[in-house]
Amino acid sequence: MAGKRDYYEVLGVSRGASVDDLKKAYRQLARRYHPDANPGDSSAAEKFKEISEAYAILSDPQKRAQYDQFGHAGVGAGAGDAAGATGPFGFGDLGGLGFEDIFEQFFGGGGGTRGRRRGPAKGADLRADMELSFEEAALGCDKEIDVGREEACTACGGTGAEPGSHPRTCPTCNGAGQVRMGRNTPFGQFVTVQTCPDCGGRGQFIDQPCHTCRGSGRLRRRRTLRVHVPAGVDDGARLRLAGEGEAGASGGPAGDVYVMVHVRPHARFRRDGEDVVSELKLSVTQAALGCTLEADTLDGRVEVSVPEGTQPGTVLRLRGHGIPHLHGRGRGDHRLVVEVEIPRGLRPQERELLQRLAELRGEAPPEGRRPFRKILGR
Repeated sequence: MAGKRDYYEVLGVSRGASVDDLKKAYRQLARRYHPDANPGDSSAAEKFKEISEAYAILSDPQKRAQYDQFGHAGVGAGAGDAAGATGPFGFGDLGGLGFEDIFEQFFGGGGGTRGRRRGPAKGADLRADMELSFEEAALGCDKEIDVGREEACTACGGTGAEPGSHPRTCPTCNGAGQVRMGRNTPFGQFVTVQTCPDCGGRGQFIDQPCHTCRGSGRLRRRRTLRVHVPAGVDDGARLRLAGEGEAGASGGPAGDVYVMVHVRPHARFRRDGEDVVSELKLSVTQAALGCTLEADTLDGRVEVSVPEGTQPGTVLRLRGHGIPHLHGRGRGDHRLVVEVEIPRGLRPQERELLQRLAELRGEAPPEGRRPFRKILGR
């Protein structure tokens, strides 16, 4: 054991390094010393084996604890061989993969289709758009949408085989859709997992394809789906219809339909969270003297009491007449923002009354000046 370097030193990390720190260090070193990146360089192969061994021990919580307490003796004499044969992440299952393949499949590169089985798989999800009025979104409703989708063939039940016949299991992969091939390398035995070349990953053969779907197991159809819109949804909401998407391949489950909600603007109302906001227009006398009138809400016309001396911009609140809570009980409020309308085109008698009011309130203009003409639009 005396000849072995400290595993933390090999990876270039501190003893308190986190799992993410270990993975990052290993990723950088493996990319640098992987044999595929250094063809014919035996020293790089030995270096890769050393960092793989270090990571295999330190990435395992139990082995790391033993190593921290007892050093190399705590992880056994065969640790190096085991790590070299299987590698971190179980690289025994990755043998034969190229440099890019390893990093695609285990370090977030996205990967291709190597080793991916093509047996039963969930169908694709679909998107549909639905337009709602302000009231429909606020109070909820039931709507219908049309979608085109791949459905399981009713003639063969989605198997792709002619009724009365059955798919035959691929003898090469025994229905797994994959084949494994091993090879020995200077730093251990690697195993390649590949798509079965005979069945193309399906795991089976169809000797008598269904005449209706021609062996695909699916048919294109257009369906009308019913959508329940819960009260309180907003513009941009997404509603999920589980199992209403594309039929799955080889008998797999169907995907989902996601309905995107678009709410048309209202002529008088606007939404603010769970409140509805609109304007309440009052005349000068209604605002000054107070009054009782009706205002439009989601629930129809509701009586509103306007206090004496109400100022422009005042907000009158109608409790419980707003948007229903989407995930709970109760509703928001309807807020009425007061707008006072100044009269235009005053008749002589109206002008005289306003001038008399100005005199009573000490607001009469100096003799000979008539600013009310400008204020009142005359």
